[in-house]
Amino acid sequence: MRVVLAEDNALLRDGLTRILVAHGFTILHSVDNAPALDTALADPDAEAAILDVRLPPTLTDEGLRAAIACRSARPGFPVVVLSQWVEHLYARELLADGGGAVGYLLKDRVGDIREFVDAVHRVAGGGTVLDAEVVSAIMARPRARAVDRLSEREREVLALMAEGRSNAAIAARLFITPKAVDKHANSIFTKLDLPVAPDDNRRVLAVLAWLEV
Repeated sequence: MRVVLAEDNALLRDGLTRILVAHGFTILHSVDNAPALDTALADPDAEAAILDVRLPPTLTDEGLRAAIACRSARPGFPVVVLSQWVEHLYARELLADGGGAVGYLLKDRVGDIREFVDAVHRVAGGGTVLDAEVVSAIMARPRARAVDRLSEREREVLALMAEGRSNAAIAARLFITPKAVDKHANSIFTKLDLPVAPDDNRRVLAVLAWLEV
């Protein structure tokens, strides 16, 4: 897979490059600022992007804005956004189009190479991956009324959905059967008044509803 990489810290950018190349990715463009990122994302050969939320020149949210603009032009384009801090509003903005193929990870998570590469693969395959610390921060906040309808177990299942876990992985984590996970997922979709749609889309919509807190 041909990837655009955007990170202004030279050491981290080099480390990410080494990790990705070692796991079969091709770095199509490696940039350290927002204007260069815009140019790189316009390359039709780009198949995914991994980028920092904050890039020069202002170090605010240039990377996030570039990701959103790219996905507007190329719906479903896989993007993994890296952030230094938990900022769940950024995750919500990325997920707002409901198209999936989005990851929001803390930079500290890159230290766990297996988890990082797995997350990139899941996003490239159309999945949605939120960092576990982002999930924990959201769980600690007051919930919106729609999410209050969920049982404690259903909230646990939804939290793991937000991390991008498959039904089998959720079942293993919660020590229940995949069939039980499927039952809980359908109950979540019903309680959140989500329309009938492919399950991948409804999982994204469920996480979006959960982020509205």
